Amino acid sequence: MDSNSVGSSLDSLICSFNTRITELQELVIARNMYPASSMADLTAVDAAVSAMELQVQAIKDRLREETEAIPKTKKLINASLRQQKRLQNMSLHVPSQMVDRMTMSTSETSRRLFPESSGQDLGLESLKLGEEPAALPKEKKGRGLPPMWYVTGSELDSLSSYMRGRLTLEKVNAAINDMASYAEANAQLVAAPKKKLAENLWEKALEIRDIATMEGIKGKFFFLEADIKGPTLKLDNTGKSILTVLRHLGRITETRIGHHRVIILQKPH
Repeated sequence: MDSNSVGSSLDSLICSFNTRITELQELVIARNMYPASSMADLTAVDAAVSAMELQVQAIKDRLREETEAIPKTKKLINASLRQQKRLQNMSLHVPSQMVDRMTMSTSETSRRLFPESSGQDLGLESLKLGEEPAALPKEKKGRGLPPMWYVTGSELDSLSSYMRGRLTLEKVNAAINDMASYAEANAQLVAAPKKKLAENLWEKALEIRDIATMEGIKGKFFFLEADIKGPTLKLDNTGKSILTVLRHLGRITETRIGHHRVIILQKPH
């Protein structure tokens, strides 16, 4: 409804009120023939008229506020449209692997690591596995997501044909997504309290926590060779070629701790 139609409706309402007031005045004149009983009626009429005047004034004030808010609303709409356009432009330049990674639900990862019990204690406290290890230094908390340093087409082309083989850029970067998932799962094992861990994960959590305190690994995202289970990166010839390429390009480093081969994710320089 525009301001002209609102004004027209208000004029019609005021005209109706004026007509009613005129009728009431005529009735008052007729009742003056009986002055003894007309005083109470006049008081009631005056009160009714005053109430109607207050209602009309309230309507006017509300209309004025709405009219003043229209320019602000238009500015807000325009700003929202500009922001939407910026976000659309940004989404066009985000790598598809990053989009897939961002859409992965954190809750699903948590459910895989910490399945909820059916209302009963799983009996973890009764597992005589020794005392819970001390919490790791605070620097490990709030580290965010594992680094996903994707390979560019020029980097892959710069490799020798012998090293590159039949690897494609899409397959190599999909493997980086897999590695980030492995490292994130291990980071959650490190940070989770014992009472929130499933029974079958506690032994691995102890092992991961010991590795996380080692020099050169502390404070970094890592995973074990045993964690490699796809969907893209596997322990086959293709997977080994991908690891070789990523190690050559500085995306990962490797070390051996006990019988474990530990792979550490590197951040962009």
